[in-house]
Amino acid sequence: MWKTLTLASTALALVACSGNKTEPAPVEEAAAPQAAVPEGATPGYNEDRNAYFGDMHIHTRNSFDAYIFNVRRTADDAYRFAKGETIKHPSGFDMTVAGGPLDFYTVTDHAEYLGILPAMNTKGSALSELPRAKEMFSTDPDKIVAAFQGVGASVRSGEKIEDMYDEPTITSVWQENIAAAEKYNEPGVFTTFSAYEFTSVTTQSEDGGFGGGNLHRNVFFRGEAPDRAFSTLDSTNPEDLWDWMDQQRAEGRESIAIPHNSNVSDGQMFRLETYNGDPIDAAYAEQRMRNEPLVEVTQVKGTSETHPDLSPNDEWANFEIYDELLGSYNVSKTNGSYVREAYRNGLKLQEEKGFDPFRFGLTAASDSHVAGGSYSEKDYWSKIGIVDGLPFQRGSVPMPGIQDWADQPDNQTTKNAKNWFSRWSASGLTGVWAEENTRDSLFDAFRRKETFATTGPRMKVRFFGGFNYTDAMLTSPDLAKQAYAGGVPMGGDLVGTGAAPHFIAWAVQDANSAPLQRVQVVKVTSGGEAVYDAACSGGAVPDANHRCPDNGASVDVATCETSPGTGAGELKALWTDPDFDPAQRATYYVRVLENPTCRWSTWEANRNATPPNPALPATIQERAYTSPIWYIPG
Repeated sequence: MWKTLTLASTALALVACSGNKTEPAPVEEAAAPQAAVPEGATPGYNEDRNAYFGDMHIHTRNSFDAYIFNVRRTADDAYRFAKGETIKHPSGFDMTVAGGPLDFYTVTDHAEYLGILPAMNTKGSALSELPRAKEMFSTDPDKIVAAFQGVGASVRSGEKIEDMYDEPTITSVWQENIAAAEKYNEPGVFTTFSAYEFTSVTTQSEDGGFGGGNLHRNVFFRGEAPDRAFSTLDSTNPEDLWDWMDQQRAEGRESIAIPHNSNVSDGQMFRLETYNGDPIDAAYAEQRMRNEPLVEVTQVKGTSETHPDLSPNDEWANFEIYDELLGSYNVSKTNGSYVREAYRNGLKLQEEKGFDPFRFGLTAASDSHVAGGSYSEKDYWSKIGIVDGLPFQRGSVPMPGIQDWADQPDNQTTKNAKNWFSRWSASGLTGVWAEENTRDSLFDAFRRKETFATTGPRMKVRFFGGFNYTDAMLTSPDLAKQAYAGGVPMGGDLVGTGAAPHFIAWAVQDANSAPLQRVQVVKVTSGGEAVYDAACSGGAVPDANHRCPDNGASVDVATCETSPGTGAGELKALWTDPDFDPAQRATYYVRVLENPTCRWSTWEANRNATPPNPALPATIQERAYTSPIWYIPG
């Protein structure tokens, strides 16, 4: 059923190391001669592909819901942050990227009213003379809230505020963001993409807030970007966005869109109908997969892999669950909102109707609105700006002057902390397996879905499937080369031969994070799901229920000191599905779990010398998710 190999050191890297310069160099190994490097390749080119890490969901002052919360950082600031420089948070403290410079980064400001609020707050501009501007930037909180809610209502409905919608300003700022991406793109060293967020919301929030069913997408261009961005003020229907993307593609501008926060989509992101309620068909599935080959599975506003109500037999399903509709205290519908269920429904559609609109790979991001993402539990600053930038505002410590949680006042700050900010996460990063750190190479990897998502740490994960893999491959310095030659990587289709396929699951820890506890394979079919532990730390063997034994790792929540137990630096497994049915379509993906560590809220409580918030988890198990491999009966 399985064969595992565990190594205590990360020296034997996943054949290729990340472009992150802060990681220790891998040990040189004897290997078969490499193929000739293509002409024009950048230094570090590797035909067996390197792991690169980045954040593809970042907002700056030009997003309407960032500027209103005192964010003044620009796209230039965002890219400088990603390359390792320190920038200021709106609350006044310094932000530096955890773990050192990233390999790629993308500013995705909301296309709706892009750059309008900064213009409205600039004396002498025509927009600053609008009555709405005087209210938006007045000293009366009620007027500010009312003016801002008017913008939110416009974005939700798609109905423009005509005097505020200034096309020249929006177009000019879009071109400025494109110019910043071009300025900081450095092939082989640091990659950027021209991108923006399409901010569709389906259902009106019952309490009148900004919330509703989230259908947001980030749109990325491989190279040339168009003169203007298609926004919800053009249409709130994502299918109209896909039509526009198809048109741009026909004109030579290639792009993809990545949906996010399906967990708060109110069941809309993966519904089995079109936006207008019609039955979905093969043409819908084809267009969706052409334009949306990836989905963001984890970020600040929660993790969208699965939910305990959907996966009651998965002990790790209750992870960083956030289910409040955006800007609301109403709970999102569960069905139609999570990735694993979508995989199952897609397989069912494939078997019954011959198409699958949910064959997507996985990514992660921060969705930071302060230009810099906080990816570390030890150094967390949430995402919005001045309303959640300090520990008491996000509910990890009591209000100033209060020591006992029982004495917390009931006000708007504590209400928002309880329902929203305390439940958010220090997440996440996208890992990409690509030959080199360039736009073309990374974009090709996005297209073939050779991507994985982490909740913040830069652990490297590989996943291959084939029919002739052997135990000997696990100790070969040419493992990746052999796996590519004899099968498919994550994101690929494995067409059946009648025999059970073999899968290679391989993970290496982030040297700046906790050791690995286990590697799991998640299997999804049209009829259900199963989670199998495939590799256990300490050389342990999964039991009859496919679970690793306790590895002895522990956390002292009073100090956040950890005991690693038998936690591993590297885990590999050659795994075969013990319940394999050659006639049954199946989706397989890998989930990697670290040893437990303190959650960000516990770190902050300890630094404040107050007890952790009893309503929050004290610890967390950071993790990674790979894009799937789809088994197709021969």
